[in-house]
Amino acid sequence: MPMPPGGWTPGRSAGLAWLGVWLLLWALWCPIPAHSQNRVVLPSATDLPQALAQALAQGQPLVVMVSLDNCPYCRQVRQSHLGPLWRGGQVVVQIDMQHKETLTDWDGQTRSHGDWVKNRRILVAPTVLFFGPDGREVADRLEGASVPDFYGAYLDQRLAQARQRLPPRAGANSGSM
Repeated sequence: MPMPPGGWTPGRSAGLAWLGVWLLLWALWCPIPAHSQNRVVLPSATDLPQALAQALAQGQPLVVMVSLDNCPYCRQVRQSHLGPLWRGGQVVVQIDMQHKETLTDWDGQTRSHGDWVKNRRILVAPTVLFFGPDGREVADRLEGASVPDFYGAYLDQRLAQARQRLPPRAGANSGSM
């Protein structure tokens, strides 16, 4: 006895089940855009002297995060600490330890992110560096993120140290009359 059009049949049910399985697998496999995960994506370093000039014009050090793909500690530092700094106007750039993407270094030479990291002898991700005039480090590096409860305090301490070591901005109020 034939079923009416649109009625239930074992073949139709199995087809819908397989469609559901394929859709689920596709959803799990496909990357989700960063904005839909509410992730922070810091700008990638392309020209360090230019980024430094921008930071120094604001009277701030250049903050550089050395990161690694799929590093949960790096993601935490980006999300909870450097992302809010960056959104607040601090110049922050990211360098990936293993990428072949290139950047312009302090000496005007082009290097890959990976080569820049090796030249700086950086072995731990995340590592946050603080640069002042002439591309000199002006605060102690912040390496790793093993103590998340205190990371914000360590970052604040390094930023204060870096800011103290910057020269006064030209035209800045010196406090005397």
